[in-house]
Amino acid sequence: MSNDRKQPHFTELVWESTEQNVPIPPRNSPEPALPKSSSKNNGKTNSTPEPSLQLQLWDTEMETPEPVTTTEGQFVTRAKELVEKTEDTALFVPFKSYWPTYGHMTGTQSRWYFYWRNEVRQGRYLKTDLSYIFLHVYELINGVGWTDPNDGYRQLNLIWEAYRESYKRLDQYLGGWIADFSFVHHLDVPLSIIVARSRGLAGDLAELELMRGLTTAPEQLTFAVLTAMSDYDISKSKFYIGEGNEALEQYIPQVVALINAYVTRKHGSNLVEMFPPGPAVMRERYLFRSAVYDISLYGYSVLIPVVRISKSPPLRSLITRLFRLTENKLRELMGYRGRLKGINVDADMDDLITRFLKREYLKETQEDKGPTVVIDPEKLERLQSDSEIVRTMLTVENMDEQDYEASELKATIGEIDPIQDSKEELLPVEVIEEAQAVSIGSEAEQFANALSPLQREALLALLDENGSQALLKLAAANGTMSELLIDEINEIAMDILGDLIIEGEDIVEEYISMLRNI
Repeated sequence: MSNDRKQPHFTELVWESTEQNVPIPPRNSPEPALPKSSSKNNGKTNSTPEPSLQLQLWDTEMETPEPVTTTEGQFVTRAKELVEKTEDTALFVPFKSYWPTYGHMTGTQSRWYFYWRNEVRQGRYLKTDLSYIFLHVYELINGVGWTDPNDGYRQLNLIWEAYRESYKRLDQYLGGWIADFSFVHHLDVPLSIIVARSRGLAGDLAELELMRGLTTAPEQLTFAVLTAMSDYDISKSKFYIGEGNEALEQYIPQVVALINAYVTRKHGSNLVEMFPPGPAVMRERYLFRSAVYDISLYGYSVLIPVVRISKSPPLRSLITRLFRLTENKLRELMGYRGRLKGINVDADMDDLITRFLKREYLKETQEDKGPTVVIDPEKLERLQSDSEIVRTMLTVENMDEQDYEASELKATIGEIDPIQDSKEELLPVEVIEEAQAVSIGSEAEQFANALSPLQREALLALLDENGSQALLKLAAANGTMSELLIDEINEIAMDILGDLIIEGEDIVEEYISMLRNI
């Protein structure tokens, strides 16, 4: 072969046409362009020239676009069609799918799903595969299966609670999805459980829950959320790892709420107002990640204002000290050797926390042991003396009446139940009851005088229909806690009346009339 064949070769193509100088029509022109007359026409004139044809590359009229149908949209449409479908009975069939939908199930799997879903709606959480659970969750987050968002939120939480021990992956997804659900439906619900169960979701959610708790709902603060505010890693404490775990998780949130109320009363500002953390930062949160979710329902994302409350150094320092101080107080109450060093708090705070923990812890310990009977010797002696006086007055009767009663007693002795007390034997019980009434009446004034104005208001609050809520607000407004007020009132009642006047958050029925009088 010659070298010429190895070289590239070019070919020139020439397109010939009799039409020249054809103008391009405007894009909006409906008429095709006509060619210009040729300068050389061989002497012939075309009176009716044929118009040239042009290939149109676009339509002159816009067509209505076809609606875009997504897989997620199709799922929601199908879910709404099947929302009421149930099965009376079905056999469990395993089902595993990464993004489960109705089309991924066989007929027997579908029958089991609709049977199982109906059982779940009735509160019966049968054992099943994870893919069935996710399919039902997808329905709920897409608005299928509920009419009130609060009911949807409730159903999601119940499913999570019922199956999280069997499927740890639920903690990875459901916490975030439930939080998203609360955001898109503007639900005022605590996020503390979500933060506690889904460690990977701490951060924005923890900040939101801290802000809500310290400003509007201090009684709902939880140990898990507050740990984000503490520089003290309590998880490494031997006391927390051992016997103090339950007590610390119970009392630390209560102590923080107590101090928040105390500061509010003393300074007129709560902890967040005293130590402002800075302005809110708008955070974009992508909704229902990794779920079968139709974005046409609530959008692709939401903007959430997040205040970095945990970044406030003075507030963080105070919470850290409250963690350590509470641990020290509980160590002392529980007889644990060793104390944490270097805890500096206001003396009033220290005294308030000491009194609160002592009363609450000792009260709970006493409840675990059962009720104790406390006898006041002086009161018992007074009752016995009153009983003897009344007995003497009642037994001084006409001798004829005594003889008549004796004869009647002998005549009917056979009809008397052997275990029934005689009239004479019943007298001490009646006398004691009468003496108690007299005693309570005489001590009511002492009890009333011993109460502080705040304690009187607390008793008045408990006499109302919504007593517990009224007492809670009263305590918060005065920088204390309802439990402390109840303990203080019961302590006075024990000293003067020899009895508790409040049980739980209810006034003992026998003292209601007395309290209304005072």
